[in-house]
Amino acid sequence: MSDRYLFFYTAALIFAGTLFALSLPLYLTQRIGVPHYYFFLRQSVYACVSLFLIWRIARLDPDKWASAIGFGIFFCFFALMFFMPFMPESIVPTINGARRWIRFGSLSVTPVEFFKVGFVYFLAWSLTRKLYRPKTSAEQFTFAKELGAIAPYAAIFLVAIVLIAITQNDFGQVIVIGCTMILMIFFAGSSVKIFTVLAGISLFAGFALILQAPHRIDRMLQWWSSAQDYILSFFPDFIAEALRVDASAVSPAHQVTQAAHAFHHGGLMGTGLGGGVVKLGFLSDAHNDFALAGIAEETGLFGIMLLSLLILLLIYRIFKIANRSDNPVFYLFSIGIGVMIATQFLMNALGATGLLPIKGISAPFLSYGGASLTAFSVAIGMALMISKKARV
Repeated sequence: MSDRYLFFYTAALIFAGTLFALSLPLYLTQRIGVPHYYFFLRQSVYACVSLFLIWRIARLDPDKWASAIGFGIFFCFFALMFFMPFMPESIVPTINGARRWIRFGSLSVTPVEFFKVGFVYFLAWSLTRKLYRPKTSAEQFTFAKELGAIAPYAAIFLVAIVLIAITQNDFGQVIVIGCTMILMIFFAGSSVKIFTVLAGISLFAGFALILQAPHRIDRMLQWWSSAQDYILSFFPDFIAEALRVDASAVSPAHQVTQAAHAFHHGGLMGTGLGGGVVKLGFLSDAHNDFALAGIAEETGLFGIMLLSLLILLLIYRIFKIANRSDNPVFYLFSIGIGVMIATQFLMNALGATGLLPIKGISAPFLSYGGASLTAFSVAIGMALMISKKARV
């Protein structure tokens, strides 16, 4: 039997995300001239499709279907991302300086959302053959052998960086994929030394990508100018003065400031569904990247903590499935999906609260958007499918 608790937690989050698709895009519907229920109805369709996918995939036999679904998603959406730069503007439009969406009439698909799921399965399958060692195994890899084993994944990740961070201008997704890959390699049995090396290389690559794009430098400076007083208070004066920037010379972080107002205005219990004001043109992405801020204003600290608890319980159930899986591919895949959801939620939440620079990444299950919701639902369906083979 599939893990029913994982299904209930996911369904509750999908319901919450659909409910707030009615309230949060209120100003946007008026600005673009569509009915008030426009985004709610679209999200409701996405929710129904997602729940059906979860139910249908969960009923399949993982021994027969896991590889077919995982590899099918990986190769299909990898190919789409590869050909996106060569597609015409009518199919791959430029929105806010980025080409991340493939448009089919009134529908649009973000290939990277599905690619992440397929990439996690590909890593699980490949790491099992290259690096995975059971806890009872006496075999030990040398440092050089571990480096040789992970080199192909580094090469694939570099290709992903080019396709996602440079071509699609989506740095946030690269961070999610990179963190997931590094932790999957660690759980596959790599040494702490390899983990440290990979983390160091990833930080260097991230810093290089930031310097490569002026808008990313601006975001870092905006964040640093608002956070520097607190952070530098822990450093000696001569270091603090060397690292301090002139806040007056940095453009203000408007979105983060408005998100902070939303969290403050929501207080403990919130203004009630539909009662938020920050969504009325002050916070342009209140239904998407900053959905948590919009939700916090209308449900307060209590509502945000409840939704965070649901996310935490969902991740816990996925890790529990991993822990009870005897199949190493299923084990690593479940670990990867749990890490991916946790990383993306933390990045969105910390960015919305100003604790990290904003990355333009959605909150799993809660932000408006069909591609993200459907992709995460496919991942949950596969985890539920795998749970049928897990030990009781």
